[in-house]
Amino acid sequence: MKTLEQELQTSFKNDFLKTRLNIHFTHNFLGNITQDLFKKYGLSPTQFNVLRILRGQHPKMANIGLIKERLIDRSSDVSRIVDRLVAKDLIHRSECPNDRRQKDVMISDKGLDLLSKMDSCEQQLDAKLQHLTPTELSQLNLILDKLRNQ
Repeated sequence: MKTLEQELQTSFKNDFLKTRLNIHFTHNFLGNITQDLFKKYGLSPTQFNVLRILRGQHPKMANIGLIKERLIDRSSDVSRIVDRLVAKDLIHRSECPNDRRQKDVMISDKGLDLLSKMDSCEQQLDAKLQHLTPTELSQLNLILDKLRNQ
């Protein structure tokens, strides 16, 4: 197992810097693997995230605001992502009957089928964490939650 120092071929002036860089490096490591897996299906990780949110809502409709609240990357332009998924026939969009300015969206059968095929991606991503014990996974989640909720 390589340390971050070995990966980046450097030393760090303190543990704060090392921790920040380690989080960024690990984020990029997992992000690249995720992108490569999803690219085979013509989706970005954010598009996949939107489809999963809509699958969780299915058969109910969702609006852009709900999707944005639940997205992992909340800086994403949800309207454009929805446009791309509509163009791929993975979701349906309709006008909200209560507010014409708002659009309702729902995952299509084609979107549900694609997510079903992509379940193997999640197993491949989980495999990257299988060398961690259940206790280590729990500790890692506690530490990451603590970092975000300071």
